[in-house]
Amino acid sequence: MPSTAYFDSPWPCEDAGPARLQTPHNTACLDLQVGMKLACTSKRTQMSTMTVLGAPGEVFLLTHSAVRSYLGLATQAKVSRIDPVTLETLECSPWLAGGPMWPGGMAIHANGHIMVVYGRYAHKLNRQCQPVASHELPLNEPYNSFVVLDNGLLVTKNLSDTCPAQLTTLDPDSFKAASSDVLCPEASIARLSAHGNTVYVVGVSRVFRYHWHDASQQLIRDAHWEFHYLQDSPQSYGWDMVLDGEHGWFMDNGKHNYFMSMLGAGIHKAPNRLLRVSLHNAQSHQSWEVSGLPHGSVTNPPLIDLKRRIVVGYDSANRHLRAWRIHASPNGNEHDVELKPLWHHEQLGAASHLLLFANTGEMCVNDYSRFNEQVLVLDIETGQEKARVKTGGLMQGVVFPSAGWQRDFYWCSMDRLSRIYVSSV
Repeated sequence: MPSTAYFDSPWPCEDAGPARLQTPHNTACLDLQVGMKLACTSKRTQMSTMTVLGAPGEVFLLTHSAVRSYLGLATQAKVSRIDPVTLETLECSPWLAGGPMWPGGMAIHANGHIMVVYGRYAHKLNRQCQPVASHELPLNEPYNSFVVLDNGLLVTKNLSDTCPAQLTTLDPDSFKAASSDVLCPEASIARLSAHGNTVYVVGVSRVFRYHWHDASQQLIRDAHWEFHYLQDSPQSYGWDMVLDGEHGWFMDNGKHNYFMSMLGAGIHKAPNRLLRVSLHNAQSHQSWEVSGLPHGSVTNPPLIDLKRRIVVGYDSANRHLRAWRIHASPNGNEHDVELKPLWHHEQLGAASHLLLFANTGEMCVNDYSRFNEQVLVLDIETGQEKARVKTGGLMQGVVFPSAGWQRDFYWCSMDRLSRIYVSSV
């Protein structure tokens, strides 16, 4: 069930929710049949990051500036309400104060306001995209988005591979700090995940979690749960974690030199891995190489299909995408699992966050060759390609898609926003 702390829409925030399951909160689907194709409407954008859905027909787009970053100046963000079909701007915020450049985040809170974290600022806007309140965050570093807990509080953190992560909690109504900041044991690149009132932090070598305590009005670290995923391993840091209710799933070897695309962008020689840790017992954890090839790398999370018990991982640097079926472990440990290979594409350049229409098992993923981004729909059970379409994007998307309102979805690829929809022609 979706968190009631977010606005009641099919896709109120990145990945559709803080557990990062990447599937809409309704029975929406493309329902691609034989003879049907995908069509695309797209427009150039300045560093588009994500779209989210509000009330029926409402689509909001988050973009940010880039040129100022190369001049050593603070960058800014902007929120627009766009036409759900033509993508034309209907309403637009002024430039919002930001800071060091990194794709931020946006969500529509249960209180009806649009919340944005970008640079070192958090902003609250009304649904006409006009600012209501702003909050300067404590560190002059980019803050890479936020999660909303079930109690309605916003939790955000700075992004760094050297400076320890610092959790800041904001009250959604007063838009002021709801507690003192919490310093994590190490730096963190990945975005936060959450389940209920618990926040998960993927650090550069370990994963931690923090529970909100009403009595102390503070996030408190769980001293009994920690996963040291890089212990005795040559890989680099992990990315965002997906929470399926029983396990946390993420991929590592995330250090890369992305420019235009993730192809060949891996830095560390090791293969990247899919990792799993039990949410009940952090001593139960496992890892699987995705492609097994050197210099494997990603910048995003895997995908979990809860209904079909499937996990999808990828190696963006080496163009591998593969799926496994999740089974109970034969070793008798109730917290372990067994993965059995399901299908494997060895030349498919997936790099973006994924999107699953769970009702029909249709998975949306990007592919890329030089200056040519395409988006395709796969059957998650078989890996069979159902349709694909060119977006016109020159860069490979590494950010966030979202479901749309009518057999469609939106794809952000930094330099372009695309609406991809089913066509019978």
